[in-house]
Amino acid sequence: MARLLDQIDSPADLRRIEVEDLPRLAEEIREEIIATCSRNGGHLAPSLGVVELTIALHYVFDTPRDRVVWDVGHQAYAHKLLTGRRDRFHTMRTYGGLSGFPKRSESEYDTFDTGHSSTSISAALGMSIGLELNKESARTIAVIGDGSLTGGLAYEGLNQAGERGTRLIVILNDNEMSISPNVGALSSFLSRQMTRKGYLALKREVQEFLKTVPGVGENIIQLVKRSEGSFRGFISPSFLFEAFKFEYIGPIRGHRFDRLIEAFNNSKNLDIPVLIHVVTKKGKGYEPAEKNPTHYHGVGAFEIATGNSMKTGSAPPSYTDVFGRFMIEAAERDERIVAITAAMPEGTGLTGFRDRFPNRFFDVGIAEQHAVTFAAGLAVEGLRPVVAIYSTFIQRAFDQVFHDVCLQRLPVVFAMDRGGLVGEDGPTHHGVLDLSFFRALPNMILLAPKDENELRRMLAFCLAHDGPIALRYPRGRGVGVELTDPVEPIESFRAESLRPGRDLLVLAVGSTVYPALEAAETLAAEGIEAAVVNARFIKPLDEALIVQQAQAAGRVLCVEENQILGGFGSAVCELLADKAPGVRVRRLGIPDMCVPHGSQARLRADLGLDAAGIAEAARLLAVDR
Repeated sequence: MARLLDQIDSPADLRRIEVEDLPRLAEEIREEIIATCSRNGGHLAPSLGVVELTIALHYVFDTPRDRVVWDVGHQAYAHKLLTGRRDRFHTMRTYGGLSGFPKRSESEYDTFDTGHSSTSISAALGMSIGLELNKESARTIAVIGDGSLTGGLAYEGLNQAGERGTRLIVILNDNEMSISPNVGALSSFLSRQMTRKGYLALKREVQEFLKTVPGVGENIIQLVKRSEGSFRGFISPSFLFEAFKFEYIGPIRGHRFDRLIEAFNNSKNLDIPVLIHVVTKKGKGYEPAEKNPTHYHGVGAFEIATGNSMKTGSAPPSYTDVFGRFMIEAAERDERIVAITAAMPEGTGLTGFRDRFPNRFFDVGIAEQHAVTFAAGLAVEGLRPVVAIYSTFIQRAFDQVFHDVCLQRLPVVFAMDRGGLVGEDGPTHHGVLDLSFFRALPNMILLAPKDENELRRMLAFCLAHDGPIALRYPRGRGVGVELTDPVEPIESFRAESLRPGRDLLVLAVGSTVYPALEAAETLAAEGIEAAVVNARFIKPLDEALIVQQAQAAGRVLCVEENQILGGFGSAVCELLADKAPGVRVRRLGIPDMCVPHGSQARLRADLGLDAAGIAEAARLLAVDR
């Protein structure tokens, strides 16, 4: 039997399919998503959970005329299959292939570039008002997960939309998870769900009882009818959204086409803000993902039959794992140490810490701003908070880092995982701005390790430092060095000379140090002697060592896996302009661009940040007269 999916090149083709055939289409889409993710990796569980929801959206609404905004966007795989990208779907997340997130440059059906959470309602509201001002009648739909509702930005959007009465549909995809199981009062509140049938049955029972109360029963019934939210609020989540002046519909079973299509049809002609609460199962249709949706939220290549990872053999531990283990060891010695993350205990390596010290671990949900200010409060009371957040996500709390931590010189450690190029998740997830913006903050210390053992030594230094300090380390595995014990903190504000050389000085930081050493070996075979220094500290620099070696060599190549603008190389240029103005300096890093998705190795090669690229840059600098 021919696949229905092969007949669909646009949502217009989808709408020609009979409703009774949609479950078959959903099964085919799931098979395609599983097959592609098994080869390329990807966000499997989120996309499997919204297949029926996605089909129903394109079946009912007139896309692309009607705009659909996906919050985060990692669940948009079915959307891509239905919107003209089926033939390229096998390229998902590969270099030059389809992005794993919505991109306006990729398709007219991708109405807004996404990659971080909690943005959809604000973006959709702006689009809806824009359509209104342009006198267009199209609808705007924001699809947001319950995890993203832990972010305050979502409520700012709800607040304005409700107050203005904007014609907007918000679909709450409630799977009781973000990446990890949701936390907080909101999650507990949403979990108190009741079906529409159950709600109506209870309502009828209460009304029948009140009718038997002589004299006052009928008056109470009328009061309840005039304030429906007051009654329903005791037994369902509706009153929260109705307080924002949204018409609440739900909960709806998110894998039932009849319920979804009915709810979408009922809402699309309303001229008021509407929130449709849809309950789905993350990982739906693939047993390993259903059983372990956290692992399969973002997964590498795997065997479809078993769900087992394709990776084989032994390998060095990841930087994330080394960080997590050190945190447990440090917390056993120092009861002041507490750990904070923003909905990422697994991703930041803190699950072991959480299990070992449940009272000293805090998952605040997708709320990076709150995480930082919360940490500042803990520090005021004498604790040593470690805020573990990916580099790309700490950007969202820049104001809090400055106002609430740096201004007060509070001892908060920022452990920034995924610093540098992260690979297949692309420009929304590359952590290539942190050296630039953290370096600009007064009272902030900033450093990066060359390997996994130096990560531990730097963490020991950070925990002993009495003030704001940030440490960034890369995604992936370490280089395989020995983990020394006991852990000796690195020397305060001192760089590390790794190789002498008379022709030029290579100043490298973090993940670029070992490629710089490899490049120096290549250059030595050509008769070019390059000194290599592991800078360690981006702020403050080891001024004495850098100035002395720069003057001796006369030429300096700065290498960083960060934006060139305002980064490590800029700091070196500023230093040498003041103290060694005759030295020639070249900076090698991320140019002023948004780096696309692709493997880390491919991206580093393209940007000249691998050993070959560093050697070529050094070679050109060495012969430049």
